[in-house]
Amino acid sequence: MGAVLVVVYLYSFLIGSVDISVGTVIDVLRSQLMPVEQYWDDVLEPIMLNVRFPQITLSLLIGGALSVSGASYQTVFKNPMVSSDILGVSAGAGFGAAAAMLAGGTWWEVQISAFVCGIVAVCVAYFIGAIFGKQNLTVLVLAGVVVSSFFQALISIVKTVADTDSVLPSITFWLMGSLNKGDNTDLLVMLPATVLSTALLFVFRHKIDVLAAGEDEAAAMGVNVTLVKGVVIIASTLMTACAVSVAGIIGWIGMVVPHIARTVTGASYAKLVAGSFVIGGIFLVLIDDIVRASFADLPLGVLTALVGTPVFVFLLVRTRREWA
Repeated sequence: MGAVLVVVYLYSFLIGSVDISVGTVIDVLRSQLMPVEQYWDDVLEPIMLNVRFPQITLSLLIGGALSVSGASYQTVFKNPMVSSDILGVSAGAGFGAAAAMLAGGTWWEVQISAFVCGIVAVCVAYFIGAIFGKQNLTVLVLAGVVVSSFFQALISIVKTVADTDSVLPSITFWLMGSLNKGDNTDLLVMLPATVLSTALLFVFRHKIDVLAAGEDEAAAMGVNVTLVKGVVIIASTLMTACAVSVAGIIGWIGMVVPHIARTVTGASYAKLVAGSFVIGGIFLVLIDDIVRASFADLPLGVLTALVGTPVFVFLLVRTRREWA
């Protein structure tokens, strides 16, 4: 899968309005690490390094981050239907972005508002679960549904009062997901968040495996259940909030990809995380390739839903006995 990811990643540089050969792609990338005699046009290097490189790399990181978050939540909550936005992070981030656009904020202000509101939404859901459910996972999931519905209502209010000629189209397009505005600055946000969060989850991989068997069993084996759940929620929320703030709401990846990875790697959490990241990265890079090849500027969230829905139905049919 790692080899497939490398091939897909490099091939993606060939897709776009400007044709670039495979050799040129490799040599331009090599030139950033070692001296390479330039034989390509001056315009190709900015296109590769300032447009395609950040967009393709962000696709890889965001697809991997959403998939790892979804796999982590499915493992801890023992529920095949949960995804990376189960605690309301996407709805909260969507409201933050919509409110910033309504106020005429810059792109950076939109991203910051989306990130902050996404974190706030998860914190509210967590505290509701802690106060009324004493950390019960079912209550926590229900709290996430309530918080998500609340922020969705706020988004609807913002869309209602937004200017229909300028602001409303921007809000609507952002909510469907896009990487058109992704640049190298966004990579400086997404890369550390993904690496640190995934590393933290990997450190706790054995305890998460134990927690997947049940909270009582994990506590009996000496696992600090509250700490492990907190680590999963914090790491998954950080990755998802960063992903949504950069690319908007991209659905289905956090739900579908972990199921695909599980059929390949099995239930071991360490293997599941690695498999989910690689498959999620491949999936979103390919979806982004379709967007750039079509020249139609289609929203990523629409394509992930179109592809993810039939795949998820197929996986449900195939694994219904295992989940039962």
